[in-house]
Amino acid sequence: MTGAPVVQQSSAADVADCDRFILRERGQREVFCGLTSIVWLHRKIQDAFFLVVGSRTCAHLVQSAAGVMIFAEPRFATAILDDRDLSGMADCHDEIDRVVGELLERRQDIRTLFLVGSCPSEVIKIDLSNAAARLSQMHQGRVRVLHYSGSGIETTFTEGEDACLQSLIEQSPAATAAASPELLVLGALPDVVEDQFARLFDAMGISSYRFYPGRSGTNDVAIGPHTQVLAAQPFLGSTARACEARGARLVEAPYPFGVEGTEAWLRAAAAVFDVPEVKIDAALARPRARAREAVKRVADTLSGRSISFLPDSQLEIPLARFLNRECGMALHEVGVPFLDRRLLAAELPLLPGSVRVAEGQDVDAQLDRVRLDQPDLVVCGMGLANPLEAEGFRTKWSIELVFSPVHGFDQAADLAELFARPLRRAERLRGMP
Repeated sequence: MTGAPVVQQSSAADVADCDRFILRERGQREVFCGLTSIVWLHRKIQDAFFLVVGSRTCAHLVQSAAGVMIFAEPRFATAILDDRDLSGMADCHDEIDRVVGELLERRQDIRTLFLVGSCPSEVIKIDLSNAAARLSQMHQGRVRVLHYSGSGIETTFTEGEDACLQSLIEQSPAATAAASPELLVLGALPDVVEDQFARLFDAMGISSYRFYPGRSGTNDVAIGPHTQVLAAQPFLGSTARACEARGARLVEAPYPFGVEGTEAWLRAAAAVFDVPEVKIDAALARPRARAREAVKRVADTLSGRSISFLPDSQLEIPLARFLNRECGMALHEVGVPFLDRRLLAAELPLLPGSVRVAEGQDVDAQLDRVRLDQPDLVVCGMGLANPLEAEGFRTKWSIELVFSPVHGFDQAADLAELFARPLRRAERLRGMP
């Protein structure tokens, strides 16, 4: 999808945190919208339903991204705005009430219902905040109704999760002043990754921890000064700030991508509870050694190759750090849709000083730099991958890195393999007669 252009043109580089020059660009963008995040959120929060208030295009987007067969019963749907809604001939709120009533009658398992705003619903100013409050009152005791925006007018697709979790945090109960310290791991993780982290927390002696979101949308977490927030995803700035508004403390750490990032992230968690170094080392030694050996085998394909990241998922900076420091890849450019310096404070200093970091996007200017840099691999959105492949570049879809289990020790080699695969494929194609 092509985002709406912004009037301001590309700005000159200026100084940011860590004495690093950041190239800020404002122009034509190529990103998916936040509705795409429903694909992993509806799998994670197993008693929730996501009702998009949008157009047929919205419905086709989510359906295609999820790959759901027509006879399946997914936990998402679209209340489609048609000509009568857009012309004002129908009362949109009456229509939403009717659709929600039919949905809840059919799906008795729903405990949390998200009304998800889209570009069309926001353009015609449908007030989903009031709709959610009204429906929560109408169906009190049966279902909780929340709302958030998945519009892609000004955001990229991972910000859909940020908006969703922020809406949950804002409805969570306040903690008592006497509550015991608790670690809150922020960000939707695949169940297999969550289970692996839980085993490592237990092995280090950390007993008071929660993953957010949990596997049930009704499992509220009381947040307050006792809460230590450890982000597992670098795109949850609004959610982290909502936690801090309750008095929670944000734990600064690199993200758990690769061996180095995972170990630093786990040690930051242990530091919250003053876990002795000897106990941390004992818990991490074997999984760390296995992961290093597994990454080393894949790194042979990546070492000495170069890569450029175009802005899409907001995972670009920690992934670039992993590929550079653990796999030996050279970095030309690391582009991010939005640079949240607070959440990336531990990551930015780990990038080499020579790499070009860009915030925002001006597609034409960025593609010109790719042609000048001639990287071996370009990480980008799906809309740019095919044109770049046609020009002879090897590409990796950035959205695949969000859909795949890539956090933690056990997934470190799988993460490296996602980047090695297109390079191996290119070598095989070159060897064909």
